[in-house]
Amino acid sequence: MGWIELLLLSLSLAMDCFVISCVIGMLQPSLERRYVLRFSLAFGIFQGGMPLIGWLFGESLLGPLEKIGPYIAFGILAFIGGKMLIESFKKNDDETPEHLDITKWKNVVLLAVATSIDALAVGFSFAMIHEEHVTRAFLTIGFTSFFVSFLAYTFVRRLTNPKIGQYAEIVGGIVLILIGLKILLW
Repeated sequence: MGWIELLLLSLSLAMDCFVISCVIGMLQPSLERRYVLRFSLAFGIFQGGMPLIGWLFGESLLGPLEKIGPYIAFGILAFIGGKMLIESFKKNDDETPEHLDITKWKNVVLLAVATSIDALAVGFSFAMIHEEHVTRAFLTIGFTSFFVSFLAYTFVRRLTNPKIGQYAEIVGGIVLILIGLKILLW
């Protein structure tokens, strides 16, 4: 796999991280930098690590995991998205929804896992095509996801008007459910 193909693949895998980082930027525009670095790093580690796991297990787990992986990702994203939709109608404008409170590790890991399930399938495909430069691929995918997440949050938080928080949560919930459906159907 050449650099151009690898970069395009990395950017494609980072799009889920981009969307979630934008939603977080709209809902929590004043996060301390350490929390932004933490969730961006988690997205990068999981996006780069899942293909490694997929590559390591290769064809032995391809059948069963390929069948249930999309359902797991859809379930997690639909749950978070559904909660966002419900809570958007129940909360005060200044309140961050608990399930998107990025200051909590549990939420960071849950979002990072949910967005990286499709990267697991990429790792399986690396094993099947006998990709020679897998370390380069994992690192490129991880770094791309980290930078995309960090830049998306940083850019969106500067554009955010605090009054649009509820609408951002509604849109974010719908987007998370749609990402889950995309994973489930493709």
